[in-house]
Amino acid sequence: MKKYGFGVDIGGTTCKIGLFETTGTLLEKWEIPTNKKDDGKNILTDIAASLRKKMNDANVAEEELEGIGVGLPGPVRADGIVPMCVNLGWKDKDVSKEFQELMNGVPVKAGNDANVAALGEMWQGGGKGCDNVVMVTLGTGVGGGIIVNGKIVSGSNGAGGEIGHIIVNPHEKTACNCGRKGCLEQYASATGIARLARECLVGDHDKTLLDNVGEPSAKTVFDAYKKGDGVATGIVEKFAEILGNALSNIASVVDPEVFVIGGGVSKAGKPLVDAVETYYRKAALSSCADTRIALASLGNDAGMYGCVKLILE
Repeated sequence: MKKYGFGVDIGGTTCKIGLFETTGTLLEKWEIPTNKKDDGKNILTDIAASLRKKMNDANVAEEELEGIGVGLPGPVRADGIVPMCVNLGWKDKDVSKEFQELMNGVPVKAGNDANVAALGEMWQGGGKGCDNVVMVTLGTGVGGGIIVNGKIVSGSNGAGGEIGHIIVNPHEKTACNCGRKGCLEQYASATGIARLARECLVGDHDKTLLDNVGEPSAKTVFDAYKKGDGVATGIVEKFAEILGNALSNIASVVDPEVFVIGGGVSKAGKPLVDAVETYYRKAALSSCADTRIALASLGNDAGMYGCVKLILE
């Protein structure tokens, strides 16, 4: 194995880039803007220029590079084709092939950003030491990544791991961002938790710390929950029951060693894990009931780590 690798996590606003030793040590990281002009035709060109500059500055030769891993905000098929990436303006784009040509033949592998973040957490984060990991990212939406026997489960259309769009309430009347109704994302995301809070605060309700915060958020709900607030406790219990039940269903299919919870909502910490774990244990198949639930530990760097792990496969 060669000494170095690059991890490139392409987002809708910025590209996070890391130079790593292939042992898993992050040597340096930086960001460049994501140039979405003209349907993103210059995104890969800009990244290639940034990588070449870093190689020159750090005295890294092409012969020392194991490869470049790329994470993308959209589905990536097993053959490396990106069928659609709305945030970047791409359609039916062979990212690996195009980027490899820009980098003079240095090997390139691409993956969905949530999937590679899960791979990163498996490699050097909350799932370290495990080969079977499910990562759940609780942010504005709910993302996910499934790792089985150390490999990403991407599926035939690149949609493997779309945990946020498991239907958890067939009676829901409001549409999810995906167009369907009753998705996990509508209850377990930051926006979903805020929505549950707004519903609890409409009309007559018990006195609560949330009456004094203006527009409720996931953070204010968990802050009040940690102080023993009754209304906040009810909101968190509902969230935890929905998420815990969803995880129990996932466990029945993929039987992970650990669920790793990341994203902004995970900053609530151990109280969140404890609440979800309680409902998970009640709902899970007995053979999966002891599956560990852990917090992600790599933060926004998880995608870069996972991109590097991708090229070591």
